[in-house]
Amino acid sequence: MEENRYDYNPEEGYDYEREENEAVKKSLKGYRVVIILLAIILAGLSVLYFNLNRQQQLDYALLQADRDTIQNNLTSLINEYDNLKYQNDTIAAQLAKANEMVEQLKRERRFNYNKMREYQKEVGTLRAVMKNYLRQIDSLNTINKKVSAENVSLRKEISTANLRADVAEERASELQNKVAQGSVLRARDIMLVALNANDKLISRVKNAAALRVDFTVSANELAKPGNRNIYLCITSPDGYLLSTDAMPTFVYQGVKKGYSASREVDYQNEDVDVSIFYKGSGFIPGTYKIELYMDGNLIGSSEVALR
Repeated sequence: MEENRYDYNPEEGYDYEREENEAVKKSLKGYRVVIILLAIILAGLSVLYFNLNRQQQLDYALLQADRDTIQNNLTSLINEYDNLKYQNDTIAAQLAKANEMVEQLKRERRFNYNKMREYQKEVGTLRAVMKNYLRQIDSLNTINKKVSAENVSLRKEISTANLRADVAEERASELQNKVAQGSVLRARDIMLVALNANDKLISRVKNAAALRVDFTVSANELAKPGNRNIYLCITSPDGYLLSTDAMPTFVYQGVKKGYSASREVDYQNEDVDVSIFYKGSGFIPGTYKIELYMDGNLIGSSEVALR
């Protein structure tokens, strides 16, 4: 039989009060242990909660700072896009996207690292696009400056070439005029004689049946060889043009002009002696004016007095 822990006195009986006190002491001791454990656990939870709360506040502050940084970067990008001063549909789309992101950031109330990384990624993309546009614009500006310089140089060359061409054309025109003037044939040694009906020379013009003009067409290497028509105009002392009843004409300086007689000659750039006859009657003494025309030019003139 198990021996009782408590002393038993048969004379005094069993001590229930003592046993109850011992049980209460044990219970209190257990409660103390539980309270201590709970206190330790509560202290640990408090520290953990404090650390978590502190970390959340720190994370929130960091996220807020990231948000502010992203918003500032977006604002800077928008200003830089505005400063591009370049009308382009793609740039306009990127600018609208940046503005939309700024408005979205202003409306955002809850933050986390994933969203911040997305915003930072978008900002990086926009900045890369903008830098690419800036490089393209710089390249275009460089090309534009080069082309402008080349255009200035080209305009100078064209102006110089045009000036040279104008000078050359002027000189060519002058030379052509000189050649044209130099190629005009000339008549020299012009003489007028009176003839009778037998073509014999007579001294009295009033008895003449014809007038003969003798002259020489001078040699000219610049003139074009070939057949030429020579027109003779004889003006009488009283100022009338001697002509036939048909009153033939030729064109001189764009105007029709009457003439007395004409003759065709074969000119081969050598001296040619020519005689042209005008047949008529009623000649009067005095000074006769003689004019010779060829190729629309006056090639010679003279005044001869007949008795």
